[in-house]
Amino acid sequence: MIVTTAWMEQWFGEFNRLYFGSGLPVPLFALSHARTQLGQMACKRTMRWGRTKLYDFTIKLSTYYDMTEDQAKNVLLHEMIHYSIAYTGVKDTAPHGIVWRGMADSLNRKHGWHIQAMTTTKGWKVADGSKPRKVGPPSVYLVLALRMRDGRHFLSSVNPRFARTIDRQLVRLSEIGNYGWYITHDAYFKDFPRCRSLRGRRVSVDVYEEKTAEMKQYVF
Repeated sequence: MIVTTAWMEQWFGEFNRLYFGSGLPVPLFALSHARTQLGQMACKRTMRWGRTKLYDFTIKLSTYYDMTEDQAKNVLLHEMIHYSIAYTGVKDTAPHGIVWRGMADSLNRKHGWHIQAMTTTKGWKVADGSKPRKVGPPSVYLVLALRMRDGRHFLSSVNPRFARTIDRQLVRLSEIGNYGWYITHDAYFKDFPRCRSLRGRRVSVDVYEEKTAEMKQYVF
């Protein structure tokens, strides 16, 4: 199977209920194409009143491998343990320290999982989309980046024929903090629909800042 964000959200909810007492808020879900990093838990940090506050938690899984469902679930649980430790503010001795290993060992013993600090992918099947193939010139994407006043961030791949109409709508919406238009060849946007109306995909602050920093600004 190739993991999807819908699959991640479904099983996050199930595992949250079964193993974490439904105590973890639903994070952002994202996909990567990493070969060596099967999963990642990331978050943003800020200082408030001398204390570090964590927010915008994101769990990301790789689509590089055609994993079995059991393999994918173990990777998701691996990252959920990281999320639980970060969200609850527990101090661990290392990224895979005493606390992390204790939680992983407990799930492995009690529920038959195979969560590991380091997972070998030797013999794993590579997804068809990850095999080298001849490709044509890279696609060009017109991207709209939106930062909302309430702190949410969105990216949208826009059909160029409808860009001016959407741009005129943006200036009338008070809930938008700021926005920008960009041009990119980044394959990250290949699965985005080419929008004809004002809509987008919510992303974490880290993804938003990373992508907008890499893209070329577009002016009508």
